Amino acid sequence: MNPVELIRRKRNGEILTTDEINFLIQGYTKNKIPDYQFSALLMAIFLKGMTTEETAALTEAMLHSGKVINLDSIKGVKVDKHSTGGVGDKTSLILAPIVAAAGVNVPMISGRGLGHTGGTLDKLESIPGFRTDLTLTEYKKVLRKCGVVLIGQTKNIAPADKLIYALRDVTATVESIPLITASIMSKKLAEGIDGLVLDVKTGSGAFMRETSDAIDLANSLINTAKAFNKKVIGFITDMNQPLGNYIGNWLEVYESVKILKDESRGDLFELSTNLSGAMIYLGGKASSINEGVEISQSLINNGKAFEKFCEIVKAQGGKVRYIDNPEKYPKSKVIEKVYSKNSGYINKIDTFALGMAALELGAGRMKKEDKIEPKAGIIFYPKIGDKIRKGDLIAELRCESAKKITFVKQKLYDIIEFSDTEASKPELIKRIIN
Repeated sequence: MNPVELIRRKRNGEILTTDEINFLIQGYTKNKIPDYQFSALLMAIFLKGMTTEETAALTEAMLHSGKVINLDSIKGVKVDKHSTGGVGDKTSLILAPIVAAAGVNVPMISGRGLGHTGGTLDKLESIPGFRTDLTLTEYKKVLRKCGVVLIGQTKNIAPADKLIYALRDVTATVESIPLITASIMSKKLAEGIDGLVLDVKTGSGAFMRETSDAIDLANSLINTAKAFNKKVIGFITDMNQPLGNYIGNWLEVYESVKILKDESRGDLFELSTNLSGAMIYLGGKASSINEGVEISQSLINNGKAFEKFCEIVKAQGGKVRYIDNPEKYPKSKVIEKVYSKNSGYINKIDTFALGMAALELGAGRMKKEDKIEPKAGIIFYPKIGDKIRKGDLIAELRCESAKKITFVKQKLYDIIEFSDTEASKPELIKRIIN
């Protein structure tokens, strides 16, 4: 096969066969196709798209570029969740122990922060001693013992995805739905799962800002999962404001603990129990999503979900004393309270800018080699529709640098838009695609 001819055909909007897609992925992974040719292919895919069959073939080629984990030795259904990312989205830390406590296996391979969005691995690693770099043998051992395991992508899992994603990042082809789908699904299918719940975000803090684009992505992911005979449910959820109130790695662990201890309710509790309810349903432990939600809430109420989280932390080397007593965790050097300069109703929150503000404080990476400060972040109190008076506390900034605090504090005032009239609260769960 000739790479140039295949690139030309895709550029012209023609459909590539499974064998042709395999040839391209294998060639690039093995350094037989250079970056400049594969970049041209990515742009052709970005501009012309792919059919459902092409997307499934691309996913399969990327999946089999590395190791596919076999979990047949572990009894029971295995279900995972994937979120497309948002500000304050720490649902994985909450739903994983809930679902495991319900008797459904959760083999979760997560990622790090990407741009303005936080990453599950960075949050978990803010717990002193917590290991996300388990070997596959350790991965199975923890899963067998706890019914849940939380690790990062190893070099043997979907290596083609790592190479292709790095190229997409510098060729302006990140937003392609077929490429996003293959990237997500190749990693998730490599886990050895039977079912998957998708949380596709839409709004000012999401990669898919328009709801129609989020629905298109959800359908692409669902169709690909079904092509591999996986059970799947998709949620379209709001990201026009942060999920919960805490943004930043340890701060998000802290808020997750509060949810699991049944000390906090609100949008984070609602979404976490809905997603876990869908996972419990796919795992065969509930007859409907609604029953799964009820089971999730009962496991929080009776303390079993929190006990399971402590069990996970201990099994993966983390210091459980900080989970039992999170107030003992070291505090940031600089803590600054921010008070409102205006009165009125919260009409709009620039969630992307808020995520970037947390990143400026050290909660994320500006460059790949940057080191994250686990204590850094923002506690952001208002929600869209809230009535605020001048002088009300709207946020707390946490950082190791007073200079950074001053810079971010000024930006924070521009993140909130006020209105004289009451604003409607956004719908948290916009659609369930089952």
